[in-house]
Amino acid sequence: MHNEDKIAQFLTPFASLSPDAVIQAVESQGYLSDGRILALNSYENRVYQVGIEDDFPLIAKFYRPDRWTDAQIQEEHDFCYELLDAELPVICPMKNAKGETLRHSNKHRIALFERKGGRAPDMGQTEHLKALAQQLGRMHAVSKQRTFKHRPTFSVERFGIESKEAIEQTVLPAHYLDAYQAISAQVLNKVQSIFDQSDNLTLIRTHGDCHMGNVLLRDEQPFFVDFDDTLMAPATWDLWMLLSGDRQEQSAQFKIILDEYELFNDWNYQELKLIESFRTLRLFYFTAWLARRWQDPAFQQHFPWFNTERFWSEHIQTLKEQLFQLDEPPLSILL
Repeated sequence: MHNEDKIAQFLTPFASLSPDAVIQAVESQGYLSDGRILALNSYENRVYQVGIEDDFPLIAKFYRPDRWTDAQIQEEHDFCYELLDAELPVICPMKNAKGETLRHSNKHRIALFERKGGRAPDMGQTEHLKALAQQLGRMHAVSKQRTFKHRPTFSVERFGIESKEAIEQTVLPAHYLDAYQAISAQVLNKVQSIFDQSDNLTLIRTHGDCHMGNVLLRDEQPFFVDFDDTLMAPATWDLWMLLSGDRQEQSAQFKIILDEYELFNDWNYQELKLIESFRTLRLFYFTAWLARRWQDPAFQQHFPWFNTERFWSEHIQTLKEQLFQLDEPPLSILL
């Protein structure tokens, strides 16, 4: 393959994934499609609902090339089944006749899932928040029984420093470079200092991307989906994403979360002071994710507001506000 072809394949890794190619990949796994196909919301990977002749549709997930190794994907799948065996409500990839969950078709690595309907939780409803906190407590009780060997490990370096460098080296306009470097360095130094003062942090296997887009409610029970970002991290990496609103609202929410979570698993109260640092690191990581993928046409289509003058101006202002927030005391849970 010529260098030009390699570059094109990296920038548009799913360019060859036509509807016919999707159907062919699914049929190569022993299914007969009825020709119906529906693209579902997914940016990092590609996910489709594929109709099956005389049966329910399947969900086919095509993994982005070169992001994870086969061992890392398999560890994700095995974790899902470990949770399922513990009667946790998760949606696992289907196994073929050989018991395999990671499948290959031509150049693509795919996983197939049963279609499961549901709706997003309403975090304004206390009962939904309680149910989700209980499930996370149960999940983390299972999570801490083993460690990942292949999946990534949380660190300020991975989520903060590497993200900062990726932003500077890809899409950041030159006339914002000095301002961005100055404020991002201050913010990350503050975050690193907070982690340096946090002793005895325990890393466990976490969902890794536990926002409401990755939770489905079925019969008022939350189901976790999409473990694509699972990693070793402090337990609160999963918990803080359940919070919303101002500080008073978040404090009340977190008190509810901990009351339910600790019915099933212990929580390290030292992690309370890490919540704003987690929020800050996710801001860096999400921005870097867009920067790294910006040459993928799907990202330019779905995130048209990114990489504009307005975005970078507001992003730098947000970092300045985060620097202030990092100096604020932790949320109060003694309500």
